[in-house]
Amino acid sequence: MKIRNILAISLLLFSTCVFGQESNFEINVFNKQPLNFNGEKGLDIETRMLQSGRVVYKKITTPNFPKGTDVNIKLTVRSNGDRWDKSGSCFVVSDPKLISILDVSLGHKKFPEGSFNIENHPGIVSGKTYQPVIELMRFMTPFGVGHYSDNRVKYRRPVYIPSWEKQVVWEHDISQLKDVVSGSFYIGVWIDSWTAEGYNFDLKLSYSNRERKTLKVLPLVNTIPYVNGQSIPDIFAKKPLTHSFRLDEDVKNAKLHYITTGHGGHSGGDEFIKIKNSIYFNNELVLDTIPWRDDCASFRRFNPTSGVWIKKDSAAYYDFETKKRAIKVIEERIASSDLSRSNWCPGSSVKPMIVKLGDLKKGEHQLKIQIPATPIDGDKLNHWLVSAYLTFEE
Repeated sequence: MKIRNILAISLLLFSTCVFGQESNFEINVFNKQPLNFNGEKGLDIETRMLQSGRVVYKKITTPNFPKGTDVNIKLTVRSNGDRWDKSGSCFVVSDPKLISILDVSLGHKKFPEGSFNIENHPGIVSGKTYQPVIELMRFMTPFGVGHYSDNRVKYRRPVYIPSWEKQVVWEHDISQLKDVVSGSFYIGVWIDSWTAEGYNFDLKLSYSNRERKTLKVLPLVNTIPYVNGQSIPDIFAKKPLTHSFRLDEDVKNAKLHYITTGHGGHSGGDEFIKIKNSIYFNNELVLDTIPWRDDCASFRRFNPTSGVWIKKDSAAYYDFETKKRAIKVIEERIASSDLSRSNWCPGSSVKPMIVKLGDLKKGEHQLKIQIPATPIDGDKLNHWLVSAYLTFEE
């Protein structure tokens, strides 16, 4: 009996060792972490905050996965009392040896001159000593999900929604970014909240440990104002954003990953009008698109505090008394969160557009982003949040 037990234990230990090498790896980076403006800070002693709590980040360490791996990111967001839809971004500092937004925010460094590109807009483009952060996920918070998902707003709920959701969850495959999200790195979240209540969120990274090719990643552009003092990026209303950069070696199978959303919440603002994004690489038009979402009503269950108004409409229905089809005028709810927008909906995440560039030669290259945007006019704060990076094989 003792021999059998010893053999069983030995087999168990052997199996654990062998399969443990092949098993996946998960890390809960943040758990119910507050994010706000001058509000609650949370209990995680490893978490650091910038912009009075509007940026939350920490340093984490994962295995290196020398043979490659799939990578998945999962972000869960809940309102802590903020009623509004807000822009959000999950990011990674790709090369801590270079100047980053963290160095600038902490006062250790200044944005180098080469990062401006357009006057009064520092930190937008990469340079020899500076790199903008890479977006792992762009997202838009819904109106009040979680905190207001109760009977306080029951009269705003349409009949087709049985109940308000308690949170919103997004998952993305970010395997193309394995090279910058393995080993030791800084990861953070920004939400454009200006309330002390703000939000709380969970963030998890999952690694399959499935063998696959690891790509190189080169950050190029990011217009999100992560740092105090950066202006609202109304860059494109002034001129196209042109960025020249250098590749030190020939590269294969290069791809441009481009994330874009238009903002300006007033009537006729860039949030609500169709505007073309034209992307040129080495003076060749490689992407010409109007980024637009017309499925925003499908996110209604995440938006309890969305503004609602009533509109009269003619509805066709079956009259059980006359046993005939009929038409009558009804009053119907329309929510702000239902309206189509420039590549986003309240409660949605935003995936990159991917452009295949093929093999690229060593030397200078140029990216140009042209958006005929609307200028800022008083409190009409039109702007576009865009980011771009390259992936390639060496």
